[in-house]
Amino acid sequence: MKKNVFALVALAALSLTACKKENATVETDAVEADAPAADAVTYNAVAAESKIDWIGSKVSGDQHAGTIALKEGMVMVANNMVTGGKFTIDMNTITVTDITDAEKKAGLEGHLKGATAENADHFFNVSKFPTATFEITKVADENGKQMVEGNLTIKEATHGIKFPATVTVTEGDVTIASDEFEIDRTKWAVNYNSGSIVKDLGDKVINDNIKLKFVVKATK
Repeated sequence: MKKNVFALVALAALSLTACKKENATVETDAVEADAPAADAVTYNAVAAESKIDWIGSKVSGDQHAGTIALKEGMVMVANNMVTGGKFTIDMNTITVTDITDAEKKAGLEGHLKGATAENADHFFNVSKFPTATFEITKVADENGKQMVEGNLTIKEATHGIKFPATVTVTEGDVTIASDEFEIDRTKWAVNYNSGSIVKDLGDKVINDNIKLKFVVKATK
């Protein structure tokens, strides 16, 4: 009986590990994008039909979720395949969606944006860094899954990331819908209450990894 229980626990652990690896982001140094193909066609992002979902959490298990809006962007397509693209993210649109109390909601949004001199650089300091950008450098199939690679810039720090997504190209539009993936916020100098940066925070520690999921739609 003990052997059977141990086997089940081991199998569950392996399954969780496999899931985590599949959705984890590969973070690398920034990669220079290739020049667009001569026959590449530009599709312009539709900001109203695009959004980024985020989840941040504490080690205690408490978490908050929200959205960020796309400001503008474009996708390059050649031979019915996405070959590049660049998007500008409006950091002033950081919104918390899981708090209904207006005062608490405004308080957390203000903290994330850095609304006061005291907390300006705790998270994203949007008065100094009003936008972030993501530049696609490669889209390729890997083991039957589409993988998007690109350079993410937040607070003037740029790192390469790679994540799974569903990329759909038609004659009139392009949709890029990512799976949920994670980034380590400290790589972009978002260090507030990070247990890897500050010691002895107890249950105030906020996880370094932020969960992200986005949909971008672009039209010709």
